[in-house]
Amino acid sequence: MIWHVVKGTGLQILVSDNIFKQEEEDYEDVPINKTWVLSPKVYESDVTLILNKLLQGYDNKLRPDIGVRPTVIETAVYVNSIGPVDPINMEYTIDIFFAQTWYDSRLKFNSSMKLLMLNSNMVGKIWIPDTFFRNSRKSDAHWITTPNRLLRLWSNGRVMYTLRLTINAECYLKLHNFPMDEHSCPLEFSSCRWSNASCLILLALVKLLIYYFCLFGMSIDGYPKNEIMYRWQRRAVEVADQRYWRLYQFAFVGLRNMSDVAHTQSGEYVIMTIFFDLSRRMGYFTIQTYIPCSMIVVLSWVSFWINKDAVPARTSLGITTVLTMTTLSTISRKSLPKVSYITAMDLFVSVCFIFTFAALMEYGTLHYFTSNRQTKKSKQKASSMVNIRPGTSLLQMNNIVPYHEEDDYAYECLDGKDCTSFFCCFDDCRSGAWRENRMHVRVSKIDSYSRIFFPTAFGLFNLVYWIGYLYL
Repeated sequence: MIWHVVKGTGLQILVSDNIFKQEEEDYEDVPINKTWVLSPKVYESDVTLILNKLLQGYDNKLRPDIGVRPTVIETAVYVNSIGPVDPINMEYTIDIFFAQTWYDSRLKFNSSMKLLMLNSNMVGKIWIPDTFFRNSRKSDAHWITTPNRLLRLWSNGRVMYTLRLTINAECYLKLHNFPMDEHSCPLEFSSCRWSNASCLILLALVKLLIYYFCLFGMSIDGYPKNEIMYRWQRRAVEVADQRYWRLYQFAFVGLRNMSDVAHTQSGEYVIMTIFFDLSRRMGYFTIQTYIPCSMIVVLSWVSFWINKDAVPARTSLGITTVLTMTTLSTISRKSLPKVSYITAMDLFVSVCFIFTFAALMEYGTLHYFTSNRQTKKSKQKASSMVNIRPGTSLLQMNNIVPYHEEDDYAYECLDGKDCTSFFCCFDDCRSGAWRENRMHVRVSKIDSYSRIFFPTAFGLFNLVYWIGYLYL
């Protein structure tokens, strides 16, 4: 008799040659931790017999433990990728692996195998939860090269159903702080059972109506809380490597999951929600909007250093900057939905437009008063001239008006003005009617004042703007 030494995990067993030959047909070698042990073979016929026995008299239209207790469904989500986020339609795309686990006592079996991993052909033969995504606009299951779903069945009746989905879900974006905004995009799912599948296939309108009934929790065919209970698993939500996500303008901050109960006339329904927290990256908008707008405002200040008599140069510069700001404000709104409120970018662009327009109006005011002064001075000079004919020694002294040197006060007060304003530019204001402790502004000095006022005001605005939106 020949004995063989069989090495196990720390033990040496002597097995006779007859026993070894007798049992080697029922066992196959399986490597475990670089040692060899004997494990029983799994025959395909055994799995087939188990499944056929389980499906005998099985009614997949009835949920497990119906009439006894509610069916508890544990859910878990593996996020494969998120993005892109569409701010125009206020939706985002997410690719997930969605897993549901429950117990079905009708699927218990006795076998040396504790777990059966089955393909999608078995899914339609047993009861599956009728979970749907409440805020989904479009959902696609992956079918290439085969349906991307897997069914696991344990001997104690535990069932795990996993499938891959790509969902376009609604995400209402509050754009008051755009482009420094943060959002929490939800993914909601709950139970909703379709009552007549054939009608849903033939009548798209009926399907749409039933969908909206389920969306608002008004369908009497949905499983209420006393029928189906959803519950998160211990590690409910996991995410894949974020380097390949197509978020582009957004950064993934984190996620959180919660469960809630919706109270409706037809019952109470458990709603499971995952919130994906996103923060917008504003680098694109800084390059495309903020920096160009600021440069256009600074460019409009160049006119303050150009001679006031260079009318074509200053006018063309002011009109060009105003038209450029109009174009930038139009372009900045193209990446946003047509919301009725003012966003942070709208505020910045509007203030920049006001600064460029004010620079143009500053020159218009200056040119008006300087041209008006020159016209009046020319009239005074013409009236002071006396026609002296040859042989005449008499001069009309009453018509002689003393000549004033060109100054900044050669204006007459306008009708109805009493020189009581802070800004007084007229000649009569230098008389006794002028009040003390008032500010006297020269017209020719408006450019000098603007060189200080405009940069200071724009700098203060930026200081308040960025501190208010970034830190408050």
